[in-house]
This record gives sequence, C-alpha cells and structure tokens, in this order.
Amino acid sequence: MWEYNNKNIVLHELIGLSVKVAKSRDKSRKGVKGIIIDETKNLLVIRTANGTMRKVPKESSTFILKPSNAARGFKVDGEEIMFRSHERTEKALRYYKKRDM
Repeated sequence: MWEYNNKNIVLHELIGLSVKVAKSRDKSRKGVKGIIIDETKNLLVIRTANGTMRKVPKESSTFILKPSNAARGFKVDGEEIMFRSHERTEKALRYYKKRDM
C-alpha cells in the first residue's frame, strides 16, 4: 500500500479520504467536513457526518485531505487535483514536482 505524504497526495485516489474545505469562493462551503465519496474533473462529492451530500468545486477551493493511516492532513489547492481520477497520475506530475516534502 502507498504511503501518503505532502508531495504525492496529488497523485493518489481521493475517494475514501477524509476532507475539510479550508477555503472556498462560496463561503457556505468553507468548513464542510466529511468523506469523499465521488469525484469528477471539477467536483468533489463529500458525505458529511449527518449523511448529506455536498458538491464542492475543485477550482475555487482549498482542501485538507487526510488519509486514514496518516497522522495529519495535507493541504491541497483544488487546481492541483482538477483532473479525472484516471488522468491524475499522468497530469498531476507538474504539481507533484512543485510540492514540498
């Protein structure tokens, strides 16, 4: 199993990770927390603790992604993950190279 870190988080599968919206152009989305249950090129679908589904655009948001086996979360700008999941490993390499360990 892959070990997530601040550098490679942009290359991994996001579905199943805990997430918090740290920043969003739409103030009603800031602070939304839950589990990522689906993803498109432009959206993350998050199931909150009360069971509601929230769709959050990647483009105008910053997320804190926390894998279950990680001690802490990793801050990711939505632009870094604005790809379809099957395209991410190829297209996100430019962001991977810029991120700090």
